[in-house]
This record gives sequence, structure tokens and C-alpha cells, in this order.
Amino acid sequence: MDIQSSYNEWLKSAVDDVDLIEELKNIDGNENEIYERFYTELKFGTAGLRGIIGAGTNRMNIYTVRRATQGLANFLNKKYKNPCVAISHDSRIKADLFAKEAARVLAANGVKAYISRELQPTPVVSFAVRHLKTQAGIMVTASHNPAKYNGYKCYGSDGCQMTDVNANAVFDEIEKVRYFNGDIKLIDFDEGIKNGLIEWISDDVYEEFLKNVISQSVNPGICEGSGLKVVYTPLNGAGNKLVRKVLDKIGVEDVVVVPEQEMPDGNFTTCPYPNPEIREALELGLKLCEKEQPDLLLATDPDSDRVGIAVKTDNGYRLMSGNETGIMLLNYLLDSRKRNGTLPKDPVAVKTIVTSKLVDRVCEKYGCELKNVLTGFKYIGEQILLLEQKNQESRYVFGFEESYGYLAGTYVRDKDAVVASMLICEMAAYYRTCGKSLNDVMNELYDEFGYYLNTTKAYEFDGAAGMQKMADIMSALRDSHPSEIAGFKVVSYSDYLNSCSMDIVSGKSEVIDLPKSNVLAYSLEGGGAAIVRPSGTEPKIKIYITAVGKSADDAEMISNKMFDSMLKILGI
Repeated sequence: MDIQSSYNEWLKSAVDDVDLIEELKNIDGNENEIYERFYTELKFGTAGLRGIIGAGTNRMNIYTVRRATQGLANFLNKKYKNPCVAISHDSRIKADLFAKEAARVLAANGVKAYISRELQPTPVVSFAVRHLKTQAGIMVTASHNPAKYNGYKCYGSDGCQMTDVNANAVFDEIEKVRYFNGDIKLIDFDEGIKNGLIEWISDDVYEEFLKNVISQSVNPGICEGSGLKVVYTPLNGAGNKLVRKVLDKIGVEDVVVVPEQEMPDGNFTTCPYPNPEIREALELGLKLCEKEQPDLLLATDPDSDRVGIAVKTDNGYRLMSGNETGIMLLNYLLDSRKRNGTLPKDPVAVKTIVTSKLVDRVCEKYGCELKNVLTGFKYIGEQILLLEQKNQESRYVFGFEESYGYLAGTYVRDKDAVVASMLICEMAAYYRTCGKSLNDVMNELYDEFGYYLNTTKAYEFDGAAGMQKMADIMSALRDSHPSEIAGFKVVSYSDYLNSCSMDIVSGKSEVIDLPKSNVLAYSLEGGGAAIVRPSGTEPKIKIYITAVGKSADDAEMISNKMFDSMLKILGI
């Protein structure tokens, strides 16, 4: 079907949402606007669907949600007997509507849908899948994207985001489904509730989730009477209730919430990019900190699976990077559990390959095995599953990625800002009783191990010629690996596409037991590193640099030299 015909079909048949009817009428005769909405379809992958909210096959709307859910239902019914699915949503525009539409389609296909009555953090869905023993999970969220976006994230029966194999199988089923020709089954929502094919998720599930979160505490009671003060912002998202509830349960009594960002609001009017990695999103919180003078600022993203912090210093508030927060948490957990005798034999931590190599040093100090995985938290969840299959899940201590995602415990298989918020506050309270701030703690780690500066830069290559240029760059790098970068000898390299790692000093090679990915990584003498990979979604090559110096200024100077050296090596 061509673009105009597809538009005409939607104009005639997409009558269940008045917003879409108006939008379709308003673009009548506008070829560019029609093209943008109908030239392609939203692709379903391991992250599900994500796109701009609006009318058309290339937009998030009730029809693309229904079609995706019909494909998921067909997949589940072929694979399982009497399957069921857990569903929730965050604060995004139309998120509650999309969640209910998904439940209607599932129920019409005989797939029981457990759905939350109100918005919940993403990790709650991962927990509900495991707790309710469902075969899949759906979370309606676009994470930290701007307000005009929404998305549809799918989980497998293990509580991890859907694997490549299953996502491809679901996508194949979706491709067979037509939008308006009777392929999509639908039931009235209230009828689904009455006949038991749609069921509200019980509050007991959320209480059980919180019990599991609180069980990750390594210094129970430390917050009570500690005098810890926190400013918190949920960035108008889903974290407000559960994060505040868990902080109250562990004894953090002085929590001031940023009023403009307290209540759910998918328009995100105070922060166009509701991403705790971006300073702009934290400006209101930082302003409130000037007045309240808390020990730290805590900010969770709209679906509350990631958290960012700013900590008090003598000169205001210091924004901690995702690497810094993760490193402090790992060090705190390993140190505390070693002291209180709960550190397991042969402990395991997991990080992504682009996360700071300072983690290696912390793990070495405590005799903790460190597993490196590809970018994406599902790969961290996969490592927990592998331990679970060997009855060794108790070895898992902590996992994190540099993009502000953290997880302690095995009760969920995705990053969890609820448990991370709890542990950050507990950590701050513990060090407060020792006379230290988190700023002091991070500086001490740098003094002990060296200043590890992690920087990422992306370089664009437009058009078809650009894509070929990127391919040529990666191919040339594989054919001729550098022996040094900015004067630092390369001691080993890893080629994740060819699944091999080479130790240049010993001459020994090893097989990388990870999914193939177009990534090249170089470890340098002195602890530095460089990683090169093409973006999977944009015409860009990304370079990740770890520079190790005696101070922040020293590390920054080394980092700049390393980037210059890499650009020459790559011919950019």
C-alpha cells in the first residue's frame, strides 16, 4: 500500500480517538506531513516500540499499540498454554490509555492481562512478571525522551527485556497483522474485568516489591536519627510514591520534594528533556537545594528506572556522573557486606563495557569477580539469570551502567531507581555518621586509585556515503590495531564482532562469550581505555575514552590527547 492510500485508509477507519481524527484531517493535502507519518512503520525490537505520539504507522497511537499487542498475543498463544501478561505505564501522555488498549487486545485473544490501577516505575513490571509468573510484561514508557514521545517496552518471562530472538519472533507476528481488516481482536475493558481476563494488580504485589527493595539494605537502621536531609524530584514521573515510601520506611525523615515536579505530568513543562543525566532537568532541584541545604539531591527519570544525584560540597552542589554514583555504591556495598559478614563467597559485580574501568580496581580490592557485558541493562539481567540457573544468584552483589542505571538484588532484572535511591540515601547516612559527605567519599576513591575520567564523543557521517565511511573506518581499525594511543601502550584489545580478545603482552587470545556487536575496545598501560563503536540508531561513530590522571585537570589533559590520537588513528 502506498503512502497516500495508507493515509486514506486511516482517515476513513481511525475513528476511535478524536485526537487522531482531528490530526488526520488537519494534514489533508500536506504531502510532507503525510509522508512523515506513513512512510514507514514503528519497528519492534528488544526495546519494543518508541516514537512520537500521533496519527499514522510511524507514530505511537492506539492502533500501533493494538497491532503490536495482537502480534505479541499471537506469539504467546503459539508458545505457551494459557499465557498471561503484566502491564503498567508511567506518566506519559496517553500512557494509561495505551496500557488499557493492550489489555483489551490480550483479553480478546484469551491472554490474561494483569494491569496496574495507576502509574508505576518500570522495575515494578519486571518484578510483577516474576512474582505473578506471567509469560511477558508490557511497560508503556518512553523513558527519558521528550514529552512528544511514548513507547511500549516488552519483557520476557524472566523479567528481562525481551531477547533478540523473541523480539524478532514477535515482530514477525506483528508484520502479519493489518490495522483495519479485522485481524486485531478487541474486547470491552469492563467486560474483560468482569470475565476475569483483565485483572487489576493487587497492592500486595507493590508491598512485596518494596519488601524486596528494603531487603537490599546493608546497614539497616542507619538512616534513623542520622539527620540526613534530601531534596527529591521525580521529574513529574512515576517514582514519587514508591521512592518516598521506601525512604520513609528506612527512616529518612527529612525529604523535601520539588513542588513543580512532584505530580505526574507527561508534558514535562519544567524540564523538556526529563533526563537526570542532563543538568537542565535538575535546575529546579538545585535551586531548591540552595534554600534547603540538603545533603543531597535525588532525581529519578519519568519511569523511575534511573537516578541522578547532586551532593553537597563546600562550594555548592556537585553533580555526580553515573559512573561516580555506581562506583560509590559498589564500594559501599562491598565494604559494608565484608564488615558485617554478609559478603558472599566469590561475589560478582556486572557492568557494561563502556562503564568506567575504575570499577575493576574496586573489585580487585575486595576480591569481587567483575563481568563485562554489552551496552543495555538486559545483558546485566542475563548474567543474573545465568547465576540463577547454577543456583548461584546469591553471588550477585551489584550491577550498573554509566547511563545512571543500577541494581542491587535479584528480585527484578532491570535497572531500579527505587532500590538505588534507597541505597544512595543509606550510603549518605552511613558516611554522614563517619563525618564524611559523598563528595569526600568520591574524592577519597580518586586519591586511592587515581582520577578516572570517562568521556564520550560522537562524530556524524551523513547519508549513504556516511554509512559506508563508518563501515570503512571500523574495517580499517580491525585490519590494523594501534600499538599505542596518545603515547600509552595498548596492552590488550577486544573485538566484539569477531568475539575475540587479545592480550598483547602474553600473546594469548580468548573467546568473548557475548552476543556479537560492532565494537572495538583497547586497554592501555596505566588503566586507560578507548572504545569505538558505530551507533545502532544514528549515523554516528562513538568514541569512549577513559583517562587516568593524578587529578581532574591531569585526567582532562590526558583525555583530550587521547581523543586527538584516536581521531588521527580513525582518519576522522
